[in-house]
Amino acid sequence: MADPPLAARRGYHHGNLREALLDAARQLVAERGPLGFTLAEAARRAGVSPSAPYRHFKDRDEVLAELCRRGFVLFGERLQAAAQSGATPEEALMRMGPAYLRFAREEPGYYAAMFAFQAPGEAPGAAGEAPFATLAGAIGALLPKDGRDPRLVALQVWALSHGVAMLERAGLPAPALGAPSAETVLETGVAALLAGSESP
Repeated sequence: MADPPLAARRGYHHGNLREALLDAARQLVAERGPLGFTLAEAARRAGVSPSAPYRHFKDRDEVLAELCRRGFVLFGERLQAAAQSGATPEEALMRMGPAYLRFAREEPGYYAAMFAFQAPGEAPGAAGEAPFATLAGAIGALLPKDGRDPRLVALQVWALSHGVAMLERAGLPAPALGAPSAETVLETGVAALLAGSESP
């Protein structure tokens, strides 16, 4: 049985229509990807008329831009909280990996929008600056003073984290094959990067 419209399920009314539409769009992005929905579908999911979104958003790109922005804010908060929960620099960094994977699992709509959409007129990567700074700071606290750039290592760690998260989302490799957990793959990969990365 299909879920009831968001408007009926959550008691939305005209005053918070914008939030209803964003929630609906986030669900649709999670299910179909950033390009797999229309504003009319978001309106239908929210339980409002097809013209209702245009009271708050110019087009679908504007909805995706807001999902991207909100996603990176929440993502940054999760990473920061994970880092601050570690008693040592090593523990701080190792807690960020599982936090990254949890975010990708728990917020697939935000996560997909974050890495597949860039707001028009926004500098490339601008939305991710705060999370990246948190990661680079944690790595900088661990690297020996041997000339390695913590930003380079942080980018390598982020690329690894994103790859692991996307493979898990795609169901690869299949758990039946006895593959290690995503957390194990990420933790050992990060350890190898920290141990073996070199400055360019």
